[in-house]
Amino acid sequence: MNIGIYIYDNAEVLDFSGPFEVFSTANRLADSNKAFEVFLIAEQKAPVIARGGFSVNPHYDLSNHPDIDLLIVVGGVHTRELNKSNVIHWVARTAEKAKVVASVCTGAFILAEAGLLAGRRVTTHWEDIDALRETYPDLTVIEAQRWVDEGKFITSGGISAGIDMSLHLVSRFLGPELAERTARQMAYEWLKH
Repeated sequence: MNIGIYIYDNAEVLDFSGPFEVFSTANRLADSNKAFEVFLIAEQKAPVIARGGFSVNPHYDLSNHPDIDLLIVVGGVHTRELNKSNVIHWVARTAEKAKVVASVCTGAFILAEAGLLAGRRVTTHWEDIDALRETYPDLTVIEAQRWVDEGKFITSGGISAGIDMSLHLVSRFLGPELAERTARQMAYEWLKH
C-alpha cells in the first residue's frame, strides 16, 4: 500500500513524522516486510521548512510520485495552501483515485477546500473547531474526538492525534494485533477515541 503524506512550509512536524513513524514501524513488524511504502510529497521537490525551522526533504513533488492508496494531508499554518489552486486540484484529483484520504489537524481545511468533506462528520485541532465550522458550514464538526472515520475519509484532531489515527488505520488495514504491537514498539499509549 502506497502512503503519500503531503507536507508544506510551516507544517506541524509531528503531523507528518508521527504517521510516518507509525507506518514505518508497522512495516518492520508486519509478516510481509513491505506492507506499506511511505513517502513525503511537497509542491516542489525542494526542502520544506516545517514548524520550528525543521527542514525536511520530500521524496516526490506533485507532478512526480507513485500512485497513492492512502493520502494524508497534514496541518500546521495551512492558510497559504488554501490559496494554491494547483495544490487544491491535486488533492482533489489524488483523492479520486486513493482508497483512503486522511487529514491530521488543520489538514481538514485543505480537504474541505478541495470539496472532499461536504456533508461529512469531521474533526480538527481543538483550537480550530470554530473556524472549521464557520468556514465550511456544510460539515458536521465533532469536538473532543481523536479521529472521525467516515469510511474513505478520516480526519483527526491536533498533532499527536495523527499517531492515534494512523494506528487505527494500521488496525483497519492489517488488524488490531499489529496496531497494538506497533504502539508497544513505539512505547506509545494508543488513545483509541
